[in-house]
Amino acid sequence: MAKRSLAEPEAPKLDFRTRPLRPVVLETSENPLEFDRLIHEQTRLGILSALAVNRSLSFNELKGVLGVSDGNLSVHARKLEEAGYVSCVKSFSGRLPKTIYRLTASGRKALERYLDHMEALIRLTRES
Repeated sequence: MAKRSLAEPEAPKLDFRTRPLRPVVLETSENPLEFDRLIHEQTRLGILSALAVNRSLSFNELKGVLGVSDGNLSVHARKLEEAGYVSCVKSFSGRLPKTIYRLTASGRKALERYLDHMEALIRLTRES
């Protein structure tokens, strides 16, 4: 019986020098290599996108659209609220709490800037 080596197989070596890298310059961002990290996270991007096409959404409506848990939505919505991207109004409907979210003007502007950045990156990638 032949002995088997327990060492991991050697990973293939990648050579990035085969194609010269061009600097990426995107006119839609102050720093062309960085996205708005606050928006780039999937759930927060979903919240902003849903609010961009709806005048307002309740907590339960957002939760249903995004398919996330109460805690997950609450944490991400709070981060967007702290950044001034969404507004949150809490009230009661009878004895039940009701939370309504709306996209603010600065939130809409930040989302548009983010989408412009993504579109520019996609164009550059397709041109390459």
